[in-house]
Amino acid sequence: MSGVKRQRILGVDTSLRSSGVGVIEARGPELRAVAYGRIHNRPAELHSQCLWNIFEEISALIETHQPECAAIEGAFFAKNAKTAMVLGQARGAVLAACAKAGIPVCEHSPRRVKQALTGNGGAQKDQVAKMVMQLLQLEEQPQEDAADALAVAITHYHQASLPEALRVPQI
Repeated sequence: MSGVKRQRILGVDTSLRSSGVGVIEARGPELRAVAYGRIHNRPAELHSQCLWNIFEEISALIETHQPECAAIEGAFFAKNAKTAMVLGQARGAVLAACAKAGIPVCEHSPRRVKQALTGNGGAQKDQVAKMVMQLLQLEEQPQEDAADALAVAITHYHQASLPEALRVPQI
């Protein structure tokens, strides 16, 4: 596949205390995981420190792995306004790191991610993780947050191959 262009995509499943991250590489139809894990913030850490850690870790991932774009899981509708606000702030730290690096960001809803990977928008997290393992040919199932981030990146890869009129807009 020497003539096939390589594309790297950063996927992020944002949370204040445990954000999943994953970088995939696509060469034509072949996908592989480049890096994945989670950004873990201890419960005792100040809120502002957690946001800084997310920004710094995302910035470091971008610098190390040089993705061409990023995809984040879309916000869900939280029953608790405080939870929704904290999630929005964590997403802002991710968006700021991507903006600083000059990489575009797209958002994919949890339902769209589940639908894209399993064919069922109401799939369980374990089903999504197993599909991530299969699609990326991983020997072990990634930690839940990391699997979600990889799933978002895979969804974005498939979304990007659609005609422009059908794609999700950048944020």
